[in-house]
Amino acid sequence: MSPRDRLLALFVVVLWGLNFIAMHPMLGHFPPLFAGALRFAVIAVPTILFIPRPKVPLRWLIGFGLWFGTGQFAFLFIALTHGMPTGLASLVLQASAPFTVLLGGLFLREPLSARQLTGILAAVAGMGVIAWHRAENAALLPVVLTLLGALSWAAGNICSRQARPDNPVHLTLWMSVVPPIPMLTLSTIFEGPAAQWHSLATLGTAGGLAGLAGFAYVVLIGTVLGSSIWTVLMRRNPANVVAPFSLLVPVIGMSAAFVVLDETPAPVEVLAGAVVVAGVLVGSLPRRQRSAEARSAEFVSS
Repeated sequence: MSPRDRLLALFVVVLWGLNFIAMHPMLGHFPPLFAGALRFAVIAVPTILFIPRPKVPLRWLIGFGLWFGTGQFAFLFIALTHGMPTGLASLVLQASAPFTVLLGGLFLREPLSARQLTGILAAVAGMGVIAWHRAENAALLPVVLTLLGALSWAAGNICSRQARPDNPVHLTLWMSVVPPIPMLTLSTIFEGPAAQWHSLATLGTAGGLAGLAGFAYVVLIGTVLGSSIWTVLMRRNPANVVAPFSLLVPVIGMSAAFVVLDETPAPVEVLAGAVVVAGVLVGSLPRRQRSAEARSAEFVSS
């Protein structure tokens, strides 16, 4: 992984960490499934009108949309509206990293070096310490829903990598065409048209404007910009190199929650967060290559 790609991955980490803060006012105003449907619909309409469909197998495009779009955000938004703390959600969702490595090994046969495995295990251990320390602040159901969102994200990562688009940004935009209909259908069934229309009719209120601002950040920055860069990185690098960077998102998310939402992390959480950072950095290092001299000697001996 090149230094430029590492910087891009860190940039996405910051965008996605702040994304959790933006979700807070958005979900305080819009019903969760309806918010997800609107999120992707406002991207899907101009995409269909102005962006050519990427030349990728339809099954991978639909799979990317259903897993990365519908599954991840339906589970996450419902979890957040049912008591999942913002900081803890940013942490638990990053289980997508080991899920992606596991799925990459199972379905893509991507090798995992001992160094990468050590880094990922260290990061997961640090994440586990934070989760254990904060588990008393969240009920079991929201945590399970967030884990299901993480698994959906991982499956979406595999689909986007298998699609191998010529233009990853177009793939990310066209992925947004898939989620609106299933999420709107689920919202109509479980949330009801009255709740949907009430959230739209009250956009001019203080809560509505705050929700709209959060919605704009989630759509334009978190989805369009962040996901586009992430898709490029997943296409250029093995999944087991890119995915561990997502473990840094809770460091940003929990720090932002401390500043904005007054969620105070304990010292043990700060130390565990440092372990997460170190583990991700070690896990992202490239596999060792044999030296030129060793390759030359091997060639001569053969």
